[in-house]
Amino acid sequence: MKDLIGRPGTKSGLALRMGQSAFAAASIGVMVSALGFSSFTAFCYLIASMGLQVLWSFGLACLDMYALRRKRDLENPILVTATLSLAAASSSAGIVVLYAKDLDVCKSHKNLPCNMFQISIALAFITWALIAMSSHVMFWILLASV
Repeated sequence: MKDLIGRPGTKSGLALRMGQSAFAAASIGVMVSALGFSSFTAFCYLIASMGLQVLWSFGLACLDMYALRRKRDLENPILVTATLSLAAASSSAGIVVLYAKDLDVCKSHKNLPCNMFQISIALAFITWALIAMSSHVMFWILLASV
């Protein structure tokens, strides 16, 4: 199991965690810069979820950096926040699809920054894809340790 890409304590694992943190932070930044996001519960949930993801992934990145500096092997599978992030991104995407495509609210209310909402949600889905890769690796590590 030593050759899994993205496993904790490796450079590829560190890159995954840093990517997760960066895209989650970018998602938060874009959403917060969009006026009126706070009036939608799903967008607030996305902010909270991505905030948790930034903290969690950054903590895991620090653990990866420690393991790389000390040349230690991290074999214990670490839980990830994939389900929470996917739920937040999906609920927010549902709101944007409803308003932008189904109800045409974005066309009639020019003050809503729908493009900013869409960019933030796209960044959240990229974050989730990186988390899914980490989850897959953790799953295989867990199976190998049984």
